[in-house]
Amino acid sequence: MVIEDLKRKNEIIDKKLSQRDIVLDHSGYFIIKIDQVNKKIVVEHYLNNIDTKGIALDPLTNKPIQCDNNKRKHNKIFEGNTAKEIGILITEKNNNLISKLDHALYLGRELQKAEECLLKNDDYIQD
Repeated sequence: MVIEDLKRKNEIIDKKLSQRDIVLDHSGYFIIKIDQVNKKIVVEHYLNNIDTKGIALDPLTNKPIQCDNNKRKHNKIFEGNTAKEIGILITEKNNNLISKLDHALYLGRELQKAEECLLKNDDYIQD
């Protein structure tokens, strides 16, 4: 029962934190996927501009980036076997892709989730 109570408490904390306002990273954003066939984590980095209202704009069209199936061209792509491997590739070899600490922390959490899904052969959905 103690573990269930802790899980419930943590879910409440995470839900509340997910509702706060965030400032997007002007260095871009990442789309994380897993390739179950080749057992790889695949991370695409996309460039964006942020307007005065905090909205991410496509740097080519200067229009808001839509959350649809319109395929944009990634800036860089990373592939690796573990969250740590991808994290090091992004932060040590390409250190201009993240400018905010909260973005780096988020990316680390998501990479760890992706690795766990890869190992368990589960679907991964980026938060």
